[in-house]
Amino acid sequence: MTDIKKTSAIDTDWWRGAVIYQIYPRSYQDSNGDGVGDIPGIIQRLPYIARLGVDCIWISPFFTSPMLDFGYDVSNYRDIDPMFGTLSDFDRLIAEAHGRGIKVMIDLVLSHTSDQHPWFKESRANRSNSKANWYVWADPKPDGTPPNNWLSIFGGSAWEWDGERMQYYLHNFLIEQPDLNFHEPEVQEALLDVARFWLDRGVDGFRLDTVNFYVHDKYLRDNPPLAPEEINDKTAPAVNPYNFQNHLFDKSRPENLDFLRKLRRVMNDYKGITSVGEVGESQRGAEVQAEYTSGGDKLHMCYDFALLSNEIPSGVHLNSVIETFDAMSSDGWACWAFSNHDVVRHTTRWHLNGTLQRLYAAVLMALKGTVCLYQGEELGLPEADVAFEDLQDPYGKRFWPKFKGRDGCRTPMSWTSGKANVGFSDGKPWLPVAPEHRRLSVAAQEGDPNAILGFYRRIIALRKALPALQKGSYIPLVAEEDFLVFIREYQGTRVFCAFNLADEARRLELPAGNWAHVPDAPFNSTIEAGRATLPPYQAVFATARDA
Repeated sequence: MTDIKKTSAIDTDWWRGAVIYQIYPRSYQDSNGDGVGDIPGIIQRLPYIARLGVDCIWISPFFTSPMLDFGYDVSNYRDIDPMFGTLSDFDRLIAEAHGRGIKVMIDLVLSHTSDQHPWFKESRANRSNSKANWYVWADPKPDGTPPNNWLSIFGGSAWEWDGERMQYYLHNFLIEQPDLNFHEPEVQEALLDVARFWLDRGVDGFRLDTVNFYVHDKYLRDNPPLAPEEINDKTAPAVNPYNFQNHLFDKSRPENLDFLRKLRRVMNDYKGITSVGEVGESQRGAEVQAEYTSGGDKLHMCYDFALLSNEIPSGVHLNSVIETFDAMSSDGWACWAFSNHDVVRHTTRWHLNGTLQRLYAAVLMALKGTVCLYQGEELGLPEADVAFEDLQDPYGKRFWPKFKGRDGCRTPMSWTSGKANVGFSDGKPWLPVAPEHRRLSVAAQEGDPNAILGFYRRIIALRKALPALQKGSYIPLVAEEDFLVFIREYQGTRVFCAFNLADEARRLELPAGNWAHVPDAPFNSTIEAGRATLPPYQAVFATARDA
């Protein structure tokens, strides 16, 4: 470990417009044959990641954990769970990734811990110990029922009775994931020290899980119901009654901003650090995104579920998402993703064929904001169908069969078609390999010039070659259901971006300027005499520089 980040010259703005590659470590590469991916496995695959061309990897939790929620239930913030490796393995990962020019972000879970964490064991012992107020405890109503109507995302009441303290404790997720009490200053300081621990080990930033859940309403007021027409399934599946409430008091509280400012001050003590907050908010996601990233004193960027939902992103919808965020925060920054470890893979969710997968990948790379890709997205992997008897996810078990949980997007990465378990592990994988993923393996696509993996490499390279696509402003020109046109502008250079989402060719005049077709753009569109022609499901990129 070194403190080089505190002193060396580093591009502190590297994250703005970067491409981040999310790794779900249980399912990426197993190095020891136990069927679970690990940190040495990630190190083994760094050459592949470097060739993909991404700027940074985000690794989902690897902390010591009972694994009831697969690492999102932390029992020790300062160590690696043995199934993933050791702190020495992590230090080697940092060194080797940095040696290849790849930044490393880790997933910090601060809103809650495991019930096996020493903090919670002490807190539940009695009402007078030094950590008695570190979690959200409340007396029952006179009739013995929970303190209020708050619901858990994983189903049922968000309150669990504890016979040790004879009180209820709050859990927004599993019963075994008690919520920390951010109204307690000592809790905040302990969590800031956790951030310092990992920053001192050389991480380049944090993905902050459920960042808007940190602070609860200290008066424990009931959430009001939503009108039927206001209910949506952006945060929880449609079968979950969690969607029926307007979550005014159990999350997204204004006091959260003070903690985010403290966290930003910690990060500012190190050079080149960034943060991405996950905003689980169905009613006002863009507003919270803007709040949390504005002013330069809170988070660097946030994402909500606007592009992770079931709504197929038309040109109108995509433009609305970008313009809404821009209107709410002139100095904030967003992060966009189509897939991650919590949602059905977008290839399946939006019923995309190979042509549309490529087109939407190009859209994502052209949007204003930072981009997150999820492992296997670059292979065009569809959602796996996991049988109930193989299911691991408690969320899926709770709401089966209408909601099958998150295991379908978490199955092993497909490396080599002809090998047992597609090259992921020599042992039995913790989740079964999806048969349809075999033909889409990395090895199978490496030899195919028309494969989607090659397309992702080219479109990522295109974004990195055009600074306007990374850091530029967004100027909308056309936003129709099946047609989206905009300009990205940065330091006197403009990039014209048009996307034909329809099965008929489109033609349009380019704005005034000396436009040149981007030669490396992997599409069949043409530009001639100031006019662009886009075949069905194709895009066009052109550049012009101000005189």
